[in-house]
Amino acid sequence: MKKIATLATAALAASTLLVGLATPVNAAPDWNKRIRCKQKDWEGRTIPTRYGNSKFGWNHFTHRHNIKKCKVVEGPLNGKPDKRDGARLEYYGVAINGSRHVKIVVIVQWARKTSDGDYDAGRGQKIGVINAFCKNQPQNKCPNWVSQ
Repeated sequence: MKKIATLATAALAASTLLVGLATPVNAAPDWNKRIRCKQKDWEGRTIPTRYGNSKFGWNHFTHRHNIKKCKVVEGPLNGKPDKRDGARLEYYGVAINGSRHVKIVVIVQWARKTSDGDYDAGRGQKIGVINAFCKNQPQNKCPNWVSQ
């Protein structure tokens, strides 16, 4: 009887160790929830721009779309949404420098989670800005003067 109890204890310990080392199948992707900037729109939403990761947020569009200043995102957000699709809001703006001008699009996820459910801002929080770019530019990349 003592041998059976010892074997059962060893088996239980081994299975606990293996379960503890396993990664959950639906683990959330890594992203930075810290807020880089925020802007209140005309409908009372205080919209955060989170650092995010390479797929969305500041870390995405600052590299991919050459937006390096909060003011580029805050300008279009200082208004009402120009397009709505559920929790997805789009804000449009224009950056002007002398005779040069470019259209800016800011996309917001006004919900706790992203539309695919992969990212969660936490209880009582909103994802915020998921992308910003210059429309009708090669690869939607903003000219350098936009962030000066």
